[in-house]
Formats: sequence, structure tokens, C-alpha cells
Amino acid sequence: MSTSVFKFDETAYGDTAAKLLLPRREADLGPGKPNRDAEQVLRGLTAKCLFAGRRIADHGMARACLAGLWLYHDFLDESHAISQELHTPTGSFWHGIMHRREEDYENAKYWFRRVGRHPVFGPLRDAASQAAKEASNESRLDPQAGFLATQSEWDPFRFVDLCAAALKGAGAAKPSLASLCRQVQSREWELLFDHCYRSAAGD
Repeated sequence: MSTSVFKFDETAYGDTAAKLLLPRREADLGPGKPNRDAEQVLRGLTAKCLFAGRRIADHGMARACLAGLWLYHDFLDESHAISQELHTPTGSFWHGIMHRREEDYENAKYWFRRVGRHPVFGPLRDAASQAAKEASNESRLDPQAGFLATQSEWDPFRFVDLCAAALKGAGAAKPSLASLCRQVQSREWELLFDHCYRSAAGD
């Protein structure tokens, strides 16, 4: 799953997912505001509905997709209810993102420690590096985010700290810090959801 070829396509995950993924949303770094327009569909959503017409090879990963979709629409509690029951690195990944957005940063780091090394980390590092380099070329890279362009491995703990700094105004001299963090966070969600969906389907 190289970021040089991976393009997130909302229509690649079936009609039900496409309806929930379009129009595109960029989540807040913090809790955000639940998208009530999607709530009815989400509350009726099951793994079987999401994968209608496809065999589910990994039911845990199918459930992880549901956690991701709730989080995409800023329903943090509902996402948390699912991810905390998934005792896998991927479940911990969604769990960590949820707590990071909840601004419970130490708890987020606890769950990222449980993730260990994840297949998404490589392409996420590449995506973050590309975003940081583009910001640097445009003289918009906050010094606090410089590590994104140079890190050899994805560091979820430093990204937690970076999101915290952006939310607390530590990057107020360059408001683009929050924008960069949101861009990386969006890529993180896309890569993780794609990983979950394809794993669930046995691809």
C-alpha cells in the first residue's frame, strides 16, 4: 500500500460506505461536532450491510470499519464503544485516534503503545513527509512539524504531541500547523479504513 499509488476512492467500498463518505469531510483535531445528517444511517449500519454482496473474511476488521465510520462523522463515543471491544492492533489504532481527538493525550499514547508496529505506519509516514515537504516549499511549515519530513518511521506519539500543540495554540504564529495536522490525520483515517476494509474482505 504505497502512497505513491494509493488513491482514496470513496466508491471502492460499496454503495453504503460511499453514501457515508461523500461529500468529503475533514475532521477536527478535537472532538468536532457529530454529523446528525449521517446518524440514522450509522445507527442502522451493521458489518453485513456494509459488506453487502461480499463475503466477510475477518469480522473483527469489518467491525473496525464501523468504528472508523462513526469516527469519520465525529461520533466519538459510538466509535469508542466498538474499538474498545477489538483486542487487536487495529482496534487499538482506532482507539488511540479517538482519544487523541478527545484530547485525552496520555490515554491516546497508551493505546498507540498497544498498536506496536502497524502496516499503515509506513504509508502514513510517507504521506506525512510529503505533506510537510510541500508546506516547507511554500514557507508554511511550522518548526514543530519539521520531524514529519525527516522521520524514518512513523511516530504516533510525536504526532499526538503535535496535534496537542496545534489545538493549544502553540503554533499560533503559524496557523498552518493545525491545517497540516488535519491533512495528515485525514490521510491516517483513509489509510486505516482502507486497510480494515480490504482485510475484512480478504483482499
